[in-house]
Amino acid sequence: MNHIKTFMLLAAMTALFVGVGYLIGGAAGMAIALAFALVGNLISYWNADKIVLAMYKAQEVQANHPDTRVRTYANDVREMAQRAGMPVPKITIIEGDQPNAFATGRDPAHAAVAATTGLLTMLDRREIRAVMGHELAHVKNRDTLTMTVTATIAGAISALANFAFFFGAGNDRERPGGFIGVIAIMILAPMAAALVQMAISRGREYEADAGGAEISGDPQALASALQKIDAYARGGRVNLNAERNPATAHMFIINPLNGHGADNLFSTHPSTSNRVAALTVRFGGKHAVPPQPELVSPRRNRPPGPWEQP
Repeated sequence: MNHIKTFMLLAAMTALFVGVGYLIGGAAGMAIALAFALVGNLISYWNADKIVLAMYKAQEVQANHPDTRVRTYANDVREMAQRAGMPVPKITIIEGDQPNAFATGRDPAHAAVAATTGLLTMLDRREIRAVMGHELAHVKNRDTLTMTVTATIAGAISALANFAFFFGAGNDRERPGGFIGVIAIMILAPMAAALVQMAISRGREYEADAGGAEISGDPQALASALQKIDAYARGGRVNLNAERNPATAHMFIINPLNGHGADNLFSTHPSTSNRVAALTVRFGGKHAVPPQPELVSPRRNRPPGPWEQP
């Protein structure tokens, strides 16, 4: 159902683009705006993983990483990816107190996942696995492609709205509403595009929750993780890089900007309570699939930490 909803929303955004393009600059104006938007978004798309990972100073996890938690996190991601029948993505870690995670890359063969150090510190192993299962579901579902197409059309609509200021003044009589109509297009068209973009983003989060629960085999742990991450975000742990780059907020499993979960028109994420309810409806009280014991890093003369307990 979410795939159908995504298709319908993309179709609606495309129709909005075509309509605004003809109202403002005819076929020529629409083609110019689309060309500029495509160039910018294609550059971003082909280099998305490098751009975003550099933006957050993400470091690839090496096999000899000194932190057992980080090694176990990486091993679990590898195991889940292989069990899901997908290529193992680049596995990275980001220094940051706010627990969060995201996936990036143009397709499953060129993907990367990232988790913050806060995520590994504040969640137990089951919850970390479930969160990363969610991110692997994003990769498997090619959500990066969906969001890039959405961003391309939204960018073209914004460009057309800017063109309205230049193309709209001379031909008021040929345009519905005259100058007032042009101003309305400049304001309302980008807003409508943003609303559709956010709706698509929210739909993909629900789909990734379901896929992540299946990949990790632990819907209860995912529900618990979502609630914990949301609570920590509300508690004031600020993601400074996300605040500097708010356009990347939709990539994270929980909104890193303010932690508010309202499922409203302007939110990039569904409310956490709605996501937990959707998991409960879909999976009920299914029990966890315990982590593979061979993936736990060797313990050398020390008691296990609480995060290592399945």
